[in-house]
Amino acid sequence: MQKSPSTAKDISFEDFKTEVLNDYKLAVTSRECSLLGRREVLTGKAKFGIFGDGKEVPQLALAKAFKNGDFRSGYYRDQTFMMAIGALNIQQFFAGLYANTDLEKEPMSAGRQMGGHFATHSLNEDGSWKNLMQQKNSSADISPTAGQMPRLLGLAQASKIYRHVDGIDAEKFSDKGNEIAWGTIGNASTSEGLFWETINAAGVLQVPMVMSVWDDEYGISVHARHQTTKENISTILSGFQRDDEHKGFEIMVVKGWDYAALVDTYQKASALAREKHVPVLIHVNQLTQPQGHSTSGSHERYKSEDRLAWEKEYDCNVQMRQWMITNNIATEEQLSEIEKDIKKQVRDGKKAAWSDFTNISKAPHQEVLPLLKNLAESSSNKTFINALYEELASKKEPLKKDLVSYSRKALRYTFGESSEAKSTLENWLTSYIEKVQPNYSSHLVSESEWNVTGVNEVKPTYDDNSEDVDARLILRDNFDHIFSNHPETLIFGEDTGEIGDVNQGLEGMQEKYGELRVADTGIREATILGQGIGMALRGLRPIAEIQYLDYVLYALQIMSDDLATLQYRTVGKQKAPLIIRTRGHRLEGIWHSGSPMGALLHTLRGIHILVPRNMTKAAGFYNTLLEADEPALIVECLNGYRLKEKMPTNLGEFRTPIGVVETVKEGKDITLVSYGSTLRLVQQAAKELQEVGIDAEIIDTQSLLPFDINHDIIESVKNTNRLLVIDEDVPGGASAYILQHILEEQNAWRYLDSKPKTLTAKAHRPAYGTDGDYFSKPSTEDIFDAVYEIMHESNPTQFPK
Repeated sequence: MQKSPSTAKDISFEDFKTEVLNDYKLAVTSRECSLLGRREVLTGKAKFGIFGDGKEVPQLALAKAFKNGDFRSGYYRDQTFMMAIGALNIQQFFAGLYANTDLEKEPMSAGRQMGGHFATHSLNEDGSWKNLMQQKNSSADISPTAGQMPRLLGLAQASKIYRHVDGIDAEKFSDKGNEIAWGTIGNASTSEGLFWETINAAGVLQVPMVMSVWDDEYGISVHARHQTTKENISTILSGFQRDDEHKGFEIMVVKGWDYAALVDTYQKASALAREKHVPVLIHVNQLTQPQGHSTSGSHERYKSEDRLAWEKEYDCNVQMRQWMITNNIATEEQLSEIEKDIKKQVRDGKKAAWSDFTNISKAPHQEVLPLLKNLAESSSNKTFINALYEELASKKEPLKKDLVSYSRKALRYTFGESSEAKSTLENWLTSYIEKVQPNYSSHLVSESEWNVTGVNEVKPTYDDNSEDVDARLILRDNFDHIFSNHPETLIFGEDTGEIGDVNQGLEGMQEKYGELRVADTGIREATILGQGIGMALRGLRPIAEIQYLDYVLYALQIMSDDLATLQYRTVGKQKAPLIIRTRGHRLEGIWHSGSPMGALLHTLRGIHILVPRNMTKAAGFYNTLLEADEPALIVECLNGYRLKEKMPTNLGEFRTPIGVVETVKEGKDITLVSYGSTLRLVQQAAKELQEVGIDAEIIDTQSLLPFDINHDIIESVKNTNRLLVIDEDVPGGASAYILQHILEEQNAWRYLDSKPKTLTAKAHRPAYGTDGDYFSKPSTEDIFDAVYEIMHESNPTQFPK
């Protein structure tokens, strides 16, 4: 074993000792937090605990190589690393465990994620970017295993873009692409497909990504022999090892208890990735997990006595301690004194964090008790309300939910009564909920001045020379304007580059703007999304193309768990304004025909879902989103690229408003609501309905998330008194979502003279061919008949069968 890490070669032995002792103090501090944290969960003060014990020493080595501007994409074992880069202290650790909703006390997520999920703040209070080059950065963690991998790829690729693409204002984001994206994962999670997809893509792209695998041989109770071929991730990844003829990974293996070797390994990995953009995999083996997987179980149930004995001896903190004594860095007595002092620091930090947490409810607790008492005195149900009062008063450390719950229950006993005490409590309750609810509900979408609803509409303009062209040319020429005027924009996906996408909406763009900005990718939707998320986290404006709407399902977990929750889980302290481009609607065949809009609406809250009816509208959405700071999915109409549209004269400048519906035909008899390609069928049906005396009003929703923020649809229903929603999703999908908004949020039921209805596709996916489409999804005849039936029911004399 080395006597000193490589970083110590240019400093005195005394300075070196100080550095090592400081590292050991951090390792002990982190371990004590884990030990005490587990006890806090088991005593009921916290809901759940998952800790980084056993991984302290390798994380110290990683932190030594981590520089300002670098990014971490890791998982819930990395508390020591966060402490080592100065982003987490003892009190904040416990604030996370208790779910303190004060962002200053719990800066990782203000209690929105369980402890062990880490983040740094990339944004100022107004939502503008901080200078990320002046701080060490961590992208916000998520729980799903290997879910951190796709975004890691994008974080690393951003450095490649900043190094090789000219014209980008990179001052806050990069120093010539010298930043590394550092990933961490447990050995068992390397079995996930997201790990393999990311490793392969990183090897292809050759990006500065350093991937650490913390290997303690288990995945909860399941041994590596059930997880990994040959029980060794670096062995089976050996084919990725670069050589003189092939680019690939540099693979390094190091024991997790060997402090000096770890520091040396991470310094070598850092130099290689930072300077040459070679991806590196560091397999950190022979690690332990002293408390087992989490507070939900005990590892003594599944580990042998021999294994437990080995883990006790080769605990990384124990081995570092012995190494320090052997190499005269510290004595047993010195270390014992340090450990004793740290135990007290951790206990004190825990107490301070608990005090902060309980203090949140103390003042309102004292406010509401006399209000409950006064309510009891004024009510005929005094006895029952007093019982609630006594129960709440006895709670020494009430939660916010207790204050609300007891107040609401007390008010039930005053139904039919009127008193000043009742009004006072009702007002207090309303005010308190308004105050605390944002702690749990804010920042689902951007609350900055750059949110999408703040971008004003700019209509396309035309002149006498505007020609009718294939609609794909409007997209192509609009992208040309975007790439020309926004050097930070780039697009990538399957067949996006050389052939200009499968419908040639990017024809010639790669030749003009280069392979880095208009790029082909492999068939790997999850990491296409990950590329976009990671690059957007670092200030670029990526457009990730998923070839068809059905293929979004391959990336749905990343979109739902990572991108859609990002602003929410960081309380607006990180953003990834990624644009996701796809195409769909009215396709043919089971696997290329789905319109799973309901599924997307339910899983992607936090991402805007835009459904333009033509390419001019789609181009306007791209222009709008580049003025905003939020992610969105744009679903272009696959059968619309060859249809004729008039070429606007203000390409790159016109903007389609988001959350605003458009009335494309006025009428007085019934309101028809639809979107996308189906809208063309609605328009044809409306012409045919006109022939039998039915004047339909047609409304294009344009976007589904957000939906009709100005409540324009109800104004139509007020005039027509009838409503039909037409959608090509399955029954109960997007049509039910639309109807719920119109009936409940806009209260359109007040103005209806007929039962509101939906017309949807059949419950199955469409069969292949034109006939398959006709018998699976709403046709013009279906729309005509559905409208006529509503009108017949209303006036059978005028509209007989």
